[in-house]
Amino acid sequence: MSKFRYLTAGESHGPQLSAIVEGLPAGIHIAAETVNADLARRQQGYGRGDRMKIEKDTVQLLSGVRWGETIGSPVTLVVQNRDWENWCEKMSTLPEFRDDSIAVTRPRPGHADLTGVMKYNLTDARNVLERSSARETAVRVAVGGIAKALLAEFGIKVGGFVAELGGISATAPQEPLETLWQRAAQSETFCCDPAAELEMKRAIDAAQSGGDTLGGVVEVQVIGAPPGLGSYVQWDRKLDARLAMALMSVQAIKGVEVGIGFDAARRPGSRVHDEIFYNGGYTRSTNNAGGIEGGMSNGEPIVVRAAMKPIPTLYSPLRSVDMRTHEPFEATVERSDTCAVPAALVVAEAVVAIEIADALLEKFGGDSILEIRRNMDGYREQIRNA
Repeated sequence: MSKFRYLTAGESHGPQLSAIVEGLPAGIHIAAETVNADLARRQQGYGRGDRMKIEKDTVQLLSGVRWGETIGSPVTLVVQNRDWENWCEKMSTLPEFRDDSIAVTRPRPGHADLTGVMKYNLTDARNVLERSSARETAVRVAVGGIAKALLAEFGIKVGGFVAELGGISATAPQEPLETLWQRAAQSETFCCDPAAELEMKRAIDAAQSGGDTLGGVVEVQVIGAPPGLGSYVQWDRKLDARLAMALMSVQAIKGVEVGIGFDAARRPGSRVHDEIFYNGGYTRSTNNAGGIEGGMSNGEPIVVRAAMKPIPTLYSPLRSVDMRTHEPFEATVERSDTCAVPAALVVAEAVVAIEIADALLEKFGGDSILEIRRNMDGYREQIRNA
C-alpha cells in the first residue's frame, strides 16, 4: 500500500479543486508560497489560452499543517476556481438549476466525452468533460509541491525541461541539471535551447492561426535520490513502473520513456548498459538507464520523458456526431490552449515528485522527519561499506 496517498476532487468549472494527502510525516517545512510558485509555472508558457488570464491559482492549506510544518495528520489542499461566478448555476449541485437546453451533445474527438457518456449512462457530455479536464492537474501540482518539500528535507530535487515541441527538438547544453532547470525557467517554452525556442514559438503561432494545436515531449530529472528506492521483488513495486503509471495518468500523455527509452531497442547492448566503476564508491560513466536498474534507483540521476499529444479541443473543430440526432456536426469548442506542453512539464514534475516521495517513505518509514533521517543515515552507512 502506498505510504504517500492522495485523492483529488472537483470539476473544471466548479467552485474549487480539492485534495487530501495522507501518510506525511511530521516536521516537513511547508510554505504556501513555494507551492504557489509551481501553480504559477503551470499557468505560464507560450501558447496558453484565455483561461490563464482569468485564473491565478493559489493553494489553501486547511488541515495537517501548523505553524508552517506538517503535524502527521492528513493535509487538505484547496485551489479555488476564480471563474466559478460565471458557472455557479450551470454547475450547481441543486436540482432547480437544471437546464437541459445547455447540454453538450457533440463530443470532441480525442476527449473522454463520448466514451464517458456511454460508460456512465449520461446524456450531457458536460458531466464528463468537467472532471476529465486537465484543469484537475492544478491541485495535483499542489500535491506535488508537498512532495517536493518532503524530498527537499533529504536533499532530493526534481526539475526538468521541454525536450520537444511540435516536432522541434531542443538540444540541452552539457551543463549541470540544476543549471538547465534555471535556463528552462527563463524560457517561454521551458526549453534550454534558444534557437529551438524560436522555432517552437513560430510553430505555435502558425498552429494558432490555423485553429490547430501542438504536442511535445517533456523530460523530468531527479537528483539526490539514494540507491534502492523501489524493488525488483514484485511487479507493482518497481520504481520505473510506478513512475510510468503516474506520468500516464496525466491528461494527454500518451507515452513514457526511462533513460534512453525506445532508443535502447535500436542499439547493441555494448552501447546501452552503463558500466560500473569503483573509486571510493560505485559510479557509472553513462546513465542510459535513467537512474533505474531492475526497478530500483541506482544512485544516478533519475531521467524520465513523457510524450504529450496535441490538445484535442481545436478552434477549427474536427468532425463529430450529435448524440441526440446522430447527425454529423463539428465538435463542440471549449475554451482551450494552442499548446500546453510547458504546463505538462510542471505537472510531470509534480507526479514524479509524488512517486519518489512515496518510494522514499516506503523505504525509510517513520512518523517524523527526524526518524526518517535516522533511518536514511543508517542505510547510507550500510551502502558505503558495500
